[in-house]
Amino acid sequence: MRFLRTERHDSVQTIWLDNPPYNFLTEEVMGELLDVLRALDTDPKVRAVVLTSAVEGVFVSHYSVAEILAGVQAAPVALNPRTASAALLASRIADRVPGAAAGLAQAGAGGVANLRRYHEVCAIMRESSTVFVAALNGRALGGGCELALACDIRLMAEGPFEIGQPEILVGIIPGGGGTQMLTRVVGTARALELCLEGAPITPQEARDIGLVHRLVAPADLLREAQSTAARLARRSPTAVAAIKHAVYEGGSTSLEKGLRIEQAQFLTAASTPSAQHAMATYLADIEETITAGGDISEFVATKLPDWVAGTKVDFPE
Repeated sequence: MRFLRTERHDSVQTIWLDNPPYNFLTEEVMGELLDVLRALDTDPKVRAVVLTSAVEGVFVSHYSVAEILAGVQAAPVALNPRTASAALLASRIADRVPGAAAGLAQAGAGGVANLRRYHEVCAIMRESSTVFVAALNGRALGGGCELALACDIRLMAEGPFEIGQPEILVGIIPGGGGTQMLTRVVGTARALELCLEGAPITPQEARDIGLVHRLVAPADLLREAQSTAARLARRSPTAVAAIKHAVYEGGSTSLEKGLRIEQAQFLTAASTPSAQHAMATYLADIEETITAGGDISEFVATKLPDWVAGTKVDFPE
C-alpha cells in the first residue's frame, strides 16, 4: 500500500492515512482504504478500527479538488439532477458487467465511479459490526470531515485545527455524505449553517455542537482512541451491529418505523447464546451483592465499572 499504514493489536486495527503533505483524499487513497475495509469486514478477529493520520497536524485536508475538477471537465455534457441520477445508475449497472467500468471512464464518467467508491467506504463503516473510532489529529475539512462522520466515535486533538464542510466556497456541495450525516449528528439548523457558510470551526466548537465526542491533548490522542476502541471491541458484535443499524437507519426514518427496527434488532441480539449468558451472569452479580448485604447502588458503584470495561464476560460470536 502506498497511502495507508496499518497495525493490529489484539482485536483493534489502526489505520493511518499517509498522503503527505496535506493528506488529500484521492482515487488511489480511497481505493486502498476500500480494499482494507472489505478485508476487515470479513475478519471476525477485528472488532474495532481506529482511523487516523500519519501526517502531523492534518487528518485530511479534503478530497483532491484537482480530481473533482478533472472528473467533471471530462464529462461530455453538463449534468442536472435527472442526468446525474442516470449516470449514477449506469455506474451501478457497470459494476456487474465486465469491462463496462473502463468504458464509462473513457466516456468521462470516471468521477461518478470515484464518488460511488467514497460512499461504499462510508457504507461499510456504518453497516459493519466493527466499531470505528476516528482519531482526528488535525485539520478535517470536506471529505475529511465526512470520513470522520462515517466513524461511530470521533475524538479530536485540541489545538489550532479546523473541521467543517467548505465545499460551497468553490460552488459545490458536500458529496461524501456531509449534508446527510451532519443533519443527523448536529441537527438541521447547524448542518445548514456549516454547509452554507463553508467556514471551518474549531475543535472546541465542534465538541460543543456534538460534531466530535471528546477533545484530547495531541500527545494522548492515539492512545485514547486505541483505548476506546479496545474497550468497545469487547462488546457483542451482534449488539454493535444491531445498535448501528437501529441508530443509522431507524433514526433516519419515522418514529413508528424506527421503533419496529429497534424491536427486531433487540430480539435478534437477545436471542444469541452469548447475550443470554451475559444476562444470567449480570443477575448473579447483582444477587451476590444483595446477599452480601448491599443493594443496587453498591452494585453500580463497585461492580458495574467492570461491565463497562468489558472484563466480565466474553462475546465470541
